[in-house]
Amino acid sequence: MPEVIGILLVTVVAPTWIVFHYITRWKQMKGLSAEDEASFQDLRTTANKLEDRLRTLERILDDEVPDWRSRYYDA
Repeated sequence: MPEVIGILLVTVVAPTWIVFHYITRWKQMKGLSAEDEASFQDLRTTANKLEDRLRTLERILDDEVPDWRSRYYDA
C-alpha cells in the first residue's frame, strides 16, 4: 500500500503542484514592476524630447533651406 501512495504522489500530486506553482508565478510576473515602469517613463520622456528636437531642426531647415526635403528624398 505505501508503494501505491508513493506512486500516486509522484505521478499525480507532484506534477499538479508544480504546474499550479508556476501558473501562480507567471500570473504574478504578468505586470511591470515599479522599476520597469520608471524605466519605461524615462524612455518615453527621452523619446518625446528627441521628437521635439527633430521637429525644431526640421523647422530650422525649412526656413534656412526650403528645398532640403526634396533634395534628401530624391537622392
